[in-house]
Amino acid sequence: MRLDKLLSNMGFGSRKEVKQLLKQKAVTIDGEVVKDASIHVNPDVQHVSVYGEHVQYTEFIYLMMNKPPGVISATEDNYDKTVIDLLDPLAQHFKPFPVGRLDKDTEGLLLITNDGQLAHNLLSPKKHVPKTYYATIDGVVTEEDVQAFKQGVELDDGYVTKPGHLVILNSGNQSEIELTIQEGKFHQVKRMFESVGKKVTYLKRRSMGNLHLDETLELGDYRELTEEELQSLMNNL
Repeated sequence: MRLDKLLSNMGFGSRKEVKQLLKQKAVTIDGEVVKDASIHVNPDVQHVSVYGEHVQYTEFIYLMMNKPPGVISATEDNYDKTVIDLLDPLAQHFKPFPVGRLDKDTEGLLLITNDGQLAHNLLSPKKHVPKTYYATIDGVVTEEDVQAFKQGVELDDGYVTKPGHLVILNSGNQSEIELTIQEGKFHQVKRMFESVGKKVTYLKRRSMGNLHLDETLELGDYRELTEEELQSLMNNL
């Protein structure tokens, strides 16, 4: 890989700005000052530094975000703030995107990455990746609802969902539930409850596949996946 491309990809500026770093003798390879932007370098073998800071080449980033309400799951929007707007400039430099969508008013686990293959596998209907949600419901959720969801319910457009695993955490006029589904239809959780005459008043995604929300993350905060989390996620696809 060309040196200027490596440094640009790692957030050290545009190709023009990288050339300025080289002129300032700020870049070394294996301890030797380098001025040629076109030189090819192998970051897995050679030690590249900028002002003494080791450049660790990274192709993909994997971020877990606790998505806040009021922010949309998109890379850009003309009207609303997006989850990408919440990232720092270095993370944005990798051009990541949210894997799937959470509704604007929905909170919780959102994976943000630039790994297209992983995103495809997580979202592919053939992979049957489970997604678990916590919700509060306006209305008493009953065992009849549990059985209906287990069979699959008909949505407002006539689509019959695949079976969902509904657990009643607290039954009352404002019920609390946990629902696991393997699909991602538009507003699916809300529409499933509407099909049984109830309304979702709060919705939060807790997990996606083997990846569980880090409950220590405040709304809007994010962190990189640990190696264990990433491998567990990939190994179960």
